Amino acid sequence: MEVMYRRCAGLDVHQHTVMACARVVDKHKVQQEVETFQTTVKGLAALRSWLQGHGCTHAALESTGVYWKPVWQALEGSLELVLANAHEVRNLPGRKSDVNDAMWLADLLAHGLIRGSFVHPGTVQALRELSRTRTQLRREVTRHTQRIQKTLESAGLKLTGLISDVLGVTGRAILEALIAGESDPETLAQLKRQGIKASHEQLRDALQGRLLEHQRLLLRLHLEQIDALDLATRQIETRMAELLDPFRDCVELLKTVPGIQETTARIILAEIGFDPQRFPTAGHLVSWAGLCPGSDESAGKRRSTRLRKGNRWLRTAMIQAAWAASRKKDSYLQALYHRLRARRGSKKAIVAVAASMLTSIYFMLQRQQEYADLGPAHFDQRQRDRVARRLIRRLEELGLHVEAKSVAA
Repeated sequence: MEVMYRRCAGLDVHQHTVMACARVVDKHKVQQEVETFQTTVKGLAALRSWLQGHGCTHAALESTGVYWKPVWQALEGSLELVLANAHEVRNLPGRKSDVNDAMWLADLLAHGLIRGSFVHPGTVQALRELSRTRTQLRREVTRHTQRIQKTLESAGLKLTGLISDVLGVTGRAILEALIAGESDPETLAQLKRQGIKASHEQLRDALQGRLLEHQRLLLRLHLEQIDALDLATRQIETRMAELLDPFRDCVELLKTVPGIQETTARIILAEIGFDPQRFPTAGHLVSWAGLCPGSDESAGKRRSTRLRKGNRWLRTAMIQAAWAASRKKDSYLQALYHRLRARRGSKKAIVAVAASMLTSIYFMLQRQQEYADLGPAHFDQRQRDRVARRLIRRLEELGLHVEAKSVAA
């Protein structure tokens, strides 16, 4: 097999150590030297010097958790780095050790058998970490809100059945009054603000429960946690806005897509970056996001079409945006959703809508053009004759005789 890199290295990265194997081809003879380095700053500097001493031009390492990141940052610029998917470079069973893994990576790299993963530039990596942390904080807010609802239900207070947002203006006012020791249903019901559909009597009847002292403590603790999480979220959003300021045009571009607002646009850009060219086609991007059916076929039979694994952060954001887009009246995306839901069900239909939106985003970023809606009648116009035959057949099934004539333009 042809050798592509005569001087390369394989790095088996762990939390505290890096097992490095330098592979050098000299006069048709392969020499391999293995050394262990610490993952401290001093240890990684020694690793860089050791690789340069062997004249290595390329090095491969696996994407193991976050342990590869400091190694990548320490070696970036001194030689060409290849980040390998651990699933694709697994060694043969029964021969696994740190030394063998490093040597195996070096052999694969030398013969060009490793498909490198794309590593975003620093700005996109920072945006990605901030975006994912923000998503996790919002999930924590949801959990604390659910715990508040559970505490209220335990006390016989049916507030969540009448107020859609227990942390809204009315809900927050009632919660703070309960924490302060107020227990009179009439007084609590008077805290109702505009926009609440429940009547005063319904609200008063729902607030006739009995809140114990430890439950008041729990409500106060949950509210304090929610306030702290909201503050942290605002700080993250401020920093994300600063990083995205030079790329504001891309954010505004994505906001022209139905269902995508500021937060979703930030998540999308944080995950895919600002240059879609690293994906050869829009289909590659959709596949990377995990929004296309997997391929599981044997003996000519398709056994499964379940979604393949992909970027779960991007997939979640796109699915949420697709649900919002499917409710926009007189739009192509709504027509696509209803067209597919009738045949495939709502879940598969919404995934198809998300895939269509991501495909549009790919070309929008590539061409720097705003979203152009095809309209709700796109499918009818594209399949005019087919629709006409279907409607005529349906009318004939109802016992009607139909003669179709084309209208002159």
